[in-house]
Amino acid sequence: MSISQPDEDALAASILKIVGDTLPVSQCTIFAYEFDARPRTVSAADHRGGRFLRDVADRYATHFYALDGNRAIVGRAPDARARDALVLHQQHSEEIENEAYRAACYAQPNVSDRLSLLLQPMQDVWLSINLYRDRAYGAFTPGELEHVESVAHLFAHAAKSHYALNGQHQKGVPAAMLARVRRACPTLTPRELDVLRGTLEGASAVEIAAQMGVKPASVVTYQKRAYARLGISSQRQLFALCMQP
Repeated sequence: MSISQPDEDALAASILKIVGDTLPVSQCTIFAYEFDARPRTVSAADHRGGRFLRDVADRYATHFYALDGNRAIVGRAPDARARDALVLHQQHSEEIENEAYRAACYAQPNVSDRLSLLLQPMQDVWLSINLYRDRAYGAFTPGELEHVESVAHLFAHAAKSHYALNGQHQKGVPAAMLARVRRACPTLTPRELDVLRGTLEGASAVEIAAQMGVKPASVVTYQKRAYARLGISSQRQLFALCMQP
């Protein structure tokens, strides 16, 4: 029922309730990693309510996603054999070397441990269903990991359906064009893709900089590098490239 509701956070709330009935889990977020660009928050739920978890997710997506242990999985080369695989990845707060990342996404939200269920709804797209553990309860135990594994397929099917109904259409034409650009030039970096996505969405350099957490001058630099890789020199040529058969 949660995947058919207009409330985008209903799915995360449903997963949080199902797991929370047997395990002490305080937060759940679902991220979409699309075409190697920075992640987008698909759904989020927190026992505390309000925008707190959304704000944490925004900071993660703006500043810290490249430091996430999940990147070793979602950033690897495409493998057709792995399309139907479900990957369970655990990350303790103590494993995070970057102090700013650990403080913003673990210490401040009072998280000790995170369990991520990773799956691919389509090529070049990963979904990450994240369950966060409050410090008062320590890390997930082996028995608790087995319990999450027992419902992993249910969560995976729900997330794929939710993404198909409420995720892909939200990306619209700009994301489809971004996918075409990425296929045309696989060497584009995540930062360059972020800038191109903003450009295709009609955002200014100042707006893109705010989304990425960098200076407008850096946005211009990333844009020039991306254009050079693509063999173009203007926004008009970028759109023309995207419209080619």
